[in-house]
Amino acid sequence: MADKYRRFTTSKESYVTTLAKLFDYCTDSFAKRPLSRFVDGGQEYTYLSFKQKCLELSQRFNRYGISAGDKVAILSQNMPNWTVAMFSCVPFGRVTVPILPDSSQSEVDNILNHSDCKAIFISQRLLPKLSEKAAAKLTLVINLETFELIRKDDAAFTCEGRVTRPQPDDLASIIYTSGTSGNAKGVMLSHRNFCQNIMAAAHAQKTHKRDRWLSILPMSHTYEMAFSLLYPLYAGGCVYYIQKPPTPSILMAAMAKVRPTIMCSVPLIIEKVYKTAVVPVVEKSRILSWMRDRMPRLLYWFIGKRLKKSFGGKIKFFGIGGSKLDSTVEDFLLKARFPYAIGYGLTETAPLITNAIVGKTKVGSIGVPAYNVEVKLRNVDPETGEGEIMAKGDNVMLGYYRDPERTRAVLSDDGWFRTNDLATVDSKGRYYIKGRLGNMIVGPAGENIYPEEIEQLINTIRGVNESLVVEREGKLVALIKFDDSVLNWNQEREDNFFKMLEERKKTVLEYVNKHVSKQSKISDVEAMKEDFEKTATQKIRRFKYKEPSRKEETKSEEP
Repeated sequence: MADKYRRFTTSKESYVTTLAKLFDYCTDSFAKRPLSRFVDGGQEYTYLSFKQKCLELSQRFNRYGISAGDKVAILSQNMPNWTVAMFSCVPFGRVTVPILPDSSQSEVDNILNHSDCKAIFISQRLLPKLSEKAAAKLTLVINLETFELIRKDDAAFTCEGRVTRPQPDDLASIIYTSGTSGNAKGVMLSHRNFCQNIMAAAHAQKTHKRDRWLSILPMSHTYEMAFSLLYPLYAGGCVYYIQKPPTPSILMAAMAKVRPTIMCSVPLIIEKVYKTAVVPVVEKSRILSWMRDRMPRLLYWFIGKRLKKSFGGKIKFFGIGGSKLDSTVEDFLLKARFPYAIGYGLTETAPLITNAIVGKTKVGSIGVPAYNVEVKLRNVDPETGEGEIMAKGDNVMLGYYRDPERTRAVLSDDGWFRTNDLATVDSKGRYYIKGRLGNMIVGPAGENIYPEEIEQLINTIRGVNESLVVEREGKLVALIKFDDSVLNWNQEREDNFFKMLEERKKTVLEYVNKHVSKQSKISDVEAMKEDFEKTATQKIRRFKYKEPSRKEETKSEEP
């Protein structure tokens, strides 16, 4: 049986080398199986009806002269029709340009102009982000909810559109990312790049056609696209989508209804679950507190069982990626035997570089190189063992769209990609992220200071929601967003508000400086009134805070 499975897997893997072949394979193999739907019903597809709708839309593109090689944007919140939009393009040689839903109107305009898009799928909710000027340049503007035409250029109705069968190294998508540095880049990802990530996922976590995915991250991000859009097609699984923003109550209800077996998440989500649903429950319960002090193994078993039940009771793979997971939270997940996995990568690698699969995680580690990916460290410091992560394989992008200078800066002639991430590696080949080269602060004595490590410590302090450590005039300053439950800015006009605020800041300052080295001590704490601006994977956009902050506290004292 094992040999038969191995032969089938090898054959399947060697066949799916483009997204066109993935489309053919899944729609033929799983025609009658459910492919996607909203949790509460609507936009429901089988693999067969999905194929029919994709072919229908592709023919419409042909009638309006939108051919292989032409760019089609997708701007929408998550929904089953998102996958339809993508596969009405890529199997036929067209190139998709996914746009993050939280992009501003000017960002949308810039992406459409820079990528030379001829059409856009857009949801009704995000239609205001498409300016009249940008829409006027497009041949088609398509409502993603209904596939009705919002705008069309009748002069383009020539029926001269042509499709081609894409090859592995043909361009499939251009994904624009500003990451945390602020300078947007159009990452060119090929069919080979995406298929490599599908295979890496298949080698990390076996799935089958009865698996159920619950999609909660933006589909326009490579992380969700690779592992909750493309991989389910390869497995023949079904993906469920939430129509409303995934607040804790809505998410819990969805998980109870769907009972997902697979989910992909970012650290912020599971960290919030830990801080709001685990720690307070233990602290408020006399029995659980007693178990924590005297029978910790029993406590972890009990909480872990309850946690899995809250996720629907069937979860077998909870992928965490996008940024570094808090070590305290990861230690809890490991001891509670929660089926989590860690992944590391970038948009430029579509995205997976390393992974730690369920049952083989180690606290603080991003795991070992993913299937068929080479990883090494560049310019290793002999004293610390730290070096820049380099990756090579079929996952590495073609380059940045219309930007050869920045492409040359990160891609070597022999195909190695510079990640700009510093890490160490242990004797078992497991990697440990230290921080970003661009974020690293050089101390007065020339020592390397990684703000991420200080932030991780700060975030363990009760009442701290998020933090960011920046350099101000040669000193380290911590920007803190306190939890509303401990610091409510709506009460800032009350007499004791600023007294409470100063006490919170003092607590953070003393705790951090007691637990870090001399060069990593912070000199000041600033409380943030508003949430930090974030990327799609909930990483703080650091470049927004490099200049002196807006000093919310000072502002709040002004009349």
